[in-house]
Amino acid sequence: MRSRASRVARFAVISALVGGLVLLGGVIANGSVSAFSAAKSGDDNPGACQSQAVDAPGQGCAKALNQLFREGEQVFRFDTFGDEDFWGGQLQLHKAIEGAALGGVGPGVSPKTALTAAGLKVDVNALPGKLQADLKHGRVDLDSPATTLALIKLNAVVGVKGFFSGDSLRSIGITCALCHSTVNDSFAPGIGKRLDGWPNQDLNVGLIVSLAPNLAPMAQQVLGANDPAAIDTVKKVLLSWGPGFYDAELNIDAIGFKQDAEGNTLIGPDGKPESAATRIPGAYGHLGENFHTWTGYFGNVTYWNAYVANLQMHGNGNFNDKRFEFIDPKTDKPKYPAALRGSFNKLRHNPDQVTGKLAALHYYQLSLKAPTPPAGSFDRAAAKRGEEVFNGKGGCSGCHMPPLATDAGFNSHTPEELCLKNSKGEIDTFQADRGPRGLNPGVLVTPQLSGLWSRSKRGFFHDGRFRTLGDVINHYNACFNLGLSPDEKSDLIQFIKSR
Repeated sequence: MRSRASRVARFAVISALVGGLVLLGGVIANGSVSAFSAAKSGDDNPGACQSQAVDAPGQGCAKALNQLFREGEQVFRFDTFGDEDFWGGQLQLHKAIEGAALGGVGPGVSPKTALTAAGLKVDVNALPGKLQADLKHGRVDLDSPATTLALIKLNAVVGVKGFFSGDSLRSIGITCALCHSTVNDSFAPGIGKRLDGWPNQDLNVGLIVSLAPNLAPMAQQVLGANDPAAIDTVKKVLLSWGPGFYDAELNIDAIGFKQDAEGNTLIGPDGKPESAATRIPGAYGHLGENFHTWTGYFGNVTYWNAYVANLQMHGNGNFNDKRFEFIDPKTDKPKYPAALRGSFNKLRHNPDQVTGKLAALHYYQLSLKAPTPPAGSFDRAAAKRGEEVFNGKGGCSGCHMPPLATDAGFNSHTPEELCLKNSKGEIDTFQADRGPRGLNPGVLVTPQLSGLWSRSKRGFFHDGRFRTLGDVINHYNACFNLGLSPDEKSDLIQFIKSR
């Protein structure tokens, strides 16, 4: 009887746990569950959602996790962390958006310009029904900056938050969604339902920032000078990025363009300096990985959320990284001079508008699954054959290990291991070495392949150097002497497209 009762008790506990997870799966439609990463509402100490019953969290835990997910979603989509003090208060970017006719400067930014040249997106769910009808019937002036302001006021421009006095735009801020969300174009090109975690491959961050009337604060922090020549240099760097690219290290190492092994600027075939920007990465499908961005040794998504919120978005938070104080023994100079100018090694704000939101943001981002390929976007029979090549002759799974599709453990490799060379024919360590690597060789992160189809518009690898999957496969075929036949290459492409 005692043994039978014990089995019944164990069954009851397991049933409660399964029931709670099933409920959680239902309420977090786009989520992957990270076991005990939640905190109850009002709890300032993130941790297990039910600290006294973590072996059987049940429905109470499911509710707490769901709430944390929703809190993270709000932070990701709408929280500026107070960065309007920088984008609006210092750079005066809002004045360039509204234009001289509305109290700003210049021609202003119309919806047509915002959707095309700037690559901004509009959330159709934020548009009232009448406005949707007017847009469909061409009754909205898409050439007027006033329409842009109206869309911003509706919180409809993804990743952009306006601060108004009546109908007058007095400041502007940005959110995580600016770079790491797009829309499905269900209403019109650039207008549709949000796709969180997807990189905005059309977003021209450099162009947008270059419009700011006052770039002096940025030039001072990056270059240590704010004279016209320094401001002009910053503009040239910003305009070199192009759609879908961003340089997240510019304002720590002050390097605006790619460099060779001796630190000389590389000049491309067009006669211009080669941009140092990298492709905007996806923010989905990272659960279970180590590093999440292009450059190793910085940190995973936990670190990057704090790094971006404070140092890239310029939110008003606290941030520590003593690695920015590193002195390069080759030059006897700081490796990150711009970071030191901005006190990024030990950044402090009172009040701190970032740190208390990182737990929910972390949970939300790790809950975003990679999107599945659209029906008919790949050949299933060829993909099946390609899977055999991927796991066999191609050797791809040696690093892109299933089911994570990245290295288990330390998911990074040196450029030499990847046979990467710059335009001078040297082993290209430029981006890898930008990370705070200490005495270790610089490394590039092995990207997970799930959802690759949704982030391939601007090419492959960190800098988009390979335009197609075929180019990537040809590179590795030569690098590792794989001897893949044309049919094997074709099948391998179909398998990767099926991820």
